[in-house]
Amino acid sequence: MVSWRRRPGPGLARLWGLCCCLVLGCWRGALGCPASCRCSSWRIWCAEPAPGIASFPVPQRSAEGDNVTEIYIANQRKLESINDNEVGFYVGLKNLTVVDSGLRFVSRQAFVKNVNLQYINLSRNKLSSLSKKPFRHLGLSDLVLVDNPFKCSCEIMWIKKFQEAKFYTETQDLYCIDDNNKRTALLDMKVPNCDLPSANLSNYNITVVEGKSITLYCDTTGRPPPNVSWVLTNLVSNHESDTSKNPASLTIKNVSSMDSGLWISCVAENIVGEDQASAELTVFFAPNITFIESPTPDHHWCIPFTVKGNPKPTLQWFYEGAILNESEYICTKIHVINQSEYHGCLQLDNPTHLNNGAYTLLARNEYGEDEKRVDAHFMSVPGDGSGPIVDPDVYEYETTPNDLGDTTNNSNQITSTDVSNKENEDSITVYVVVGIAALVCTGLVIMLIILKFGRHSKFGMKGPSSVISNDDDSASPLHHISNGSNTPSSSEGGPDAVIIGMTKIPVIENPQYFGITNSQLKPDTCGN
Repeated sequence: MVSWRRRPGPGLARLWGLCCCLVLGCWRGALGCPASCRCSSWRIWCAEPAPGIASFPVPQRSAEGDNVTEIYIANQRKLESINDNEVGFYVGLKNLTVVDSGLRFVSRQAFVKNVNLQYINLSRNKLSSLSKKPFRHLGLSDLVLVDNPFKCSCEIMWIKKFQEAKFYTETQDLYCIDDNNKRTALLDMKVPNCDLPSANLSNYNITVVEGKSITLYCDTTGRPPPNVSWVLTNLVSNHESDTSKNPASLTIKNVSSMDSGLWISCVAENIVGEDQASAELTVFFAPNITFIESPTPDHHWCIPFTVKGNPKPTLQWFYEGAILNESEYICTKIHVINQSEYHGCLQLDNPTHLNNGAYTLLARNEYGEDEKRVDAHFMSVPGDGSGPIVDPDVYEYETTPNDLGDTTNNSNQITSTDVSNKENEDSITVYVVVGIAALVCTGLVIMLIILKFGRHSKFGMKGPSSVISNDDDSASPLHHISNGSNTPSSSEGGPDAVIIGMTKIPVIENPQYFGITNSQLKPDTCGN
């Protein structure tokens, strides 16, 4: 067994101190951690009043603050404001507490980068006013503001509105000081000419034809009068707006089909809060086949395509210039619909060389039409490898609806049913030829077996006109007699002859057999 011996080295206390130095001291230097704070990789804790801090700790490298999720600041009388970008270094921040300090001002852009903030506590500071803007984009679960000397004004009316809407998880006893220096409960605060704004659009069903222009109006109310803005994210079409008047106006010129489905919003905002009205822009335009490609094999053969159009276009396929009515073997499939864009394919089930040729897609709605052609080659003609010449007038098919529309023209039509019938006829012909060949081969095999085994039977060569005599007194084992049937003359060829079919073959007796007696013959064997 191996024994371990303790070597001289630092004691446990010294090791613990080294670890603390590595964890805290190193982070203190990396984050620029002030003397009144304790800093780790995920937390900043500043509670020592002396020497105190006048601003948020700032990391020397921005990436070092990404993992900080909690900042706790207390008893910092010198800290009077939270300015732009100070808290923005900590993008992963979730909990922020600044209590019992000298905080008087919070910038409207203070938390613009801290979208993960869930909890903010600004209790027991010196806040007399607080705008809603720093908080409106945050999904806060709690905003604690108790024991601040708020002044009764329109600017903190939003706090009252949220409290009335039970925004807080627990009821807070919030107060404000009125013009008479009297303390009033925030829920009882009344400020003249201080109301939430409202916004209303002139039209909530915005429809326009591509290439046309449209003007939208936004009527707003509120005290003080709200500021109005238009939110036009990703709008491609040319536009101009006028927000100096009420109602505000927005004019979109030469509307593009690319803007169909876009949401347009009017935002009214004052110090009390904001309101927003939105509507979807619908653009009508003629179909446009933006993509079509030669067929590709998958579970079925597919001619892929993409069509744009609003309203939804009807689709019609043509084969070699003739209407291709769809069936269970050839049909249009739409796989993805994105706003006014349709992605699909013409699906063909087991096509052959008879389906080779030019396919044309026609897309049509009330505003126009578009068509595209593609050449399809599924397989070569058996024997010569060249494509077939198909006469469309030979074929006649029934009409069935496709996924986007129906076809009613039954003249000069081609479908896959006749192709299938032709393939069935070819298959039957092959089966008949194979069957006849099999019967002939079977008959030849049977004849060979009969000839082989019949020649060595104990009765010799059987025929309708000759047999081998069973007379024990016969001097020769090959003694033959005529049975008197209607055959060629028995005298022809001599008495010792065998009749096979219509031919009489003379037989010469072997004199070596004369000395063999009946007892020496073995009738149950075919001979050696």
